[in-house]
Amino acid sequence: MFEFFWNLASFVIALGILVTVHEYGHFWVARKNGVKVERFSVGFGKALWRKTAADGTEYVVAMIPLGGYVKMLDERVDDVSAQDKDKTFNSKSVYQRIAIIAAGPFANFAFAIFAFYLMFLIGVPSIKPIIGDIIPDSIAAIAQVPNDAEIVEVAGKETRNWQDVNMALVGEIGSDSIIIKAKANDSQYAKSYELKTKDWQFSPEKQSSLTSLGITPYRPKVYNELALIGKDSPAEQSGLLAGDKLIAINNEPLEAGWLDFSKKIKLYPNQKVDITIERAGKLHDIMVTPEGVDQNGKLIGYLGVSPKADSWPQAYQIEISYGLFSAIGESVNRTWNLVTLSFDMIGKLITGDVSVKNLSGPIAIAQGAGDSAGYGFVYFLGFLALISINLGIINLLPLPILDGGHLLYYLIELLTGKPVPENIQEAGFKFGALALLLLMGIALFNDFSRVLN
Repeated sequence: MFEFFWNLASFVIALGILVTVHEYGHFWVARKNGVKVERFSVGFGKALWRKTAADGTEYVVAMIPLGGYVKMLDERVDDVSAQDKDKTFNSKSVYQRIAIIAAGPFANFAFAIFAFYLMFLIGVPSIKPIIGDIIPDSIAAIAQVPNDAEIVEVAGKETRNWQDVNMALVGEIGSDSIIIKAKANDSQYAKSYELKTKDWQFSPEKQSSLTSLGITPYRPKVYNELALIGKDSPAEQSGLLAGDKLIAINNEPLEAGWLDFSKKIKLYPNQKVDITIERAGKLHDIMVTPEGVDQNGKLIGYLGVSPKADSWPQAYQIEISYGLFSAIGESVNRTWNLVTLSFDMIGKLITGDVSVKNLSGPIAIAQGAGDSAGYGFVYFLGFLALISINLGIINLLPLPILDGGHLLYYLIELLTGKPVPENIQEAGFKFGALALLLLMGIALFNDFSRVLN
């Protein structure tokens, strides 16, 4: 239950920030172009807070935090006095209207740069992309990619951590081959390896891009031995102790060690389980009842223990950080790369290279917000930047109900010299609403499918 409310609060905060940024872009440019703004609202529905400024603009925070809007004076929908006719949105030139509408998405891109800038100033603890193992007969194995090597480049893009590697690989979905460069621990030089990806079967909802290629990242060795017992946890109440070696669950040997134990214990929420342990050279059977906890809408067993594990080698740990000025260029570059990657993914959704099953909705975003906030402020900044970019891109899609649809109408007006007829605009808005509802429906269906699975 705590996880649900944590995710919800993180989602509301994240969305509130990004919606405010987006609408402020419209608001600021509209004011700069002499348009009278009647209302600036974050959220929809009943107003929780409102204030009217001296210039007549009403500022509102509403109950439903799933968007926002800026209401500008417009003769097409408002009764406008003679002295205010030059302050209406529709009275402005096409170029001014384009600037006002485009300002929202571009405010999101600017915010992403700012968030990345703060993130790089603070510094992001990270891990070098060291390969732990190559799965036999996989795409990576056929390309003879070695174990214990560091991936330094994917498709011409430098990779400093696993996030860089994943982003570069996802950007190559649909390619017949991917060139990666990897450097062995005992070498200063990287070798190139060609991954034949024409028949690459990658399902992001089921596995990572790395696993689908046969690459297993290095992880410190985890032992089949308890290192920590949570205070007042089911494990402590049952009598389990640090140092106990795990042997079996319900008389089934734990052949895969800790990973096997971790998977199986989740299958028994609020159910008695017989755990066989080795303590001081002797075997003991201990009955435990894992607590049922909610994980992404699914009840799993929680015992409250941690295993003994080796530490990450110091040489594998890095911190990605930049100075006051170098962080600007890096944050702009990161934002640009994500913008181009996102547009590329939209293109691959249209061509079928990427399945619509990969679309995510508010549930997945809420989970991502909660997870990133739980990891710390610097990771939450990265999450905000990523979602801000996606919000900007979605609004630039040429659907008439979105900013991109309005921009399409204004570009047609620029080319033809006259506005798109009202009846065509109205039909377009209806089509845009249906298309957007369809996309939202698919995204929500995908969210629920992931939760149920």
